[in-house]
Amino acid sequence: MTIYNFSAGPAVLPREVLQQAREELLDWHGSGMSVMEMSHRGKEFTGIATVAEADLRELMGIPSNYKVLFLQGGAHLQFAMIPLNLLRGKPSADYVNTGEWSKKAIGEAKKFGGVNVVATGADRNFSYVPAFETWQCNKDAAYLHYTPNETIGGVEFNWVPLLDNMPGAVPLVADMSSNILSRRIDVSKFGLIYAGAQKNIGPAGLTVVIVRDDLIGHVLPGTPTMLDYKIHADNDSMYNTPPTYGIYIAGLVFQWLKRNGGVAQAEQTNIAKARLLYDAIDSSSGFYNCPVDKSDRSRMNVPFTLKDAALDESFLQQADARGLLQLKGHRSVGGMRASIYNAMPLAGVQALAGFMNEFARQHG
Repeated sequence: MTIYNFSAGPAVLPREVLQQAREELLDWHGSGMSVMEMSHRGKEFTGIATVAEADLRELMGIPSNYKVLFLQGGAHLQFAMIPLNLLRGKPSADYVNTGEWSKKAIGEAKKFGGVNVVATGADRNFSYVPAFETWQCNKDAAYLHYTPNETIGGVEFNWVPLLDNMPGAVPLVADMSSNILSRRIDVSKFGLIYAGAQKNIGPAGLTVVIVRDDLIGHVLPGTPTMLDYKIHADNDSMYNTPPTYGIYIAGLVFQWLKRNGGVAQAEQTNIAKARLLYDAIDSSSGFYNCPVDKSDRSRMNVPFTLKDAALDESFLQQADARGLLQLKGHRSVGGMRASIYNAMPLAGVQALAGFMNEFARQHG
């Protein structure tokens, strides 16, 4: 039986990446060492990290005036590092509140300066993206932060806020933890992009930060050394021992993406997968329901409920028996959630949609 893992994170990795990692586990390229055993300053690992950065730059078209940092601490640590590094003497920053991860970022930023919530989806239980023309932005804000994809609520921006992201203007900051590399973006429109790796890049423990050069080197007084982007940039992400194995696996994922048509092809596949799953929900005559506005539905995380919550446990048990795993919704939302990141093959979504149609026929 084929197993399909719909976990929101840590999430499914490409099978061929795992197979390559298995083959190289004990002896990387004849070095006699596992990557886990290598010095992070030795030529073997510095070569791995250099290639990984170059491949990511190629995949995303990252301009030369941006630093790529391989850090630790997940998005949660970035919630603090961003205001510590980007407030730059200004009293406040703008934030968009579209769900649970936005709220966490806002809560942390308030510890270091003022927060102006320019728009919120709270009035409709975070089921939509507020239209840009309704945002109450501050032209003197230190930066504007938003979460392009809310992993828990399944709300995704299908557009980029129109800011003048030139030096001196308000920089756009994005938490792309759950949709990085899933669609094409223009990195030059952003001041800073960050992403926990455990959804679309690699294993938990690695965090990628892409930051424009002019935004580093201006930390708040008293900022710990490890929370200063400039320290990490000046030391090629090796001020301390980085998450070496996570960087290695991320590098394999980047190579896998390049072999399979890059981000452009991943985006087309993700569109097809999402359409298939949402069609199964929308064509069920109300048996399934997705609470998110159709225009703002996530391609990565698809939440849905059954018309009768008493059927939830039966649904999950039968899905598990089919090899369709980790479909239980987040504890704060309930229902179901299928996460269909880059590494989830189309066949997995086809299997899920087929099961959902069958279950609805049986219990509708």
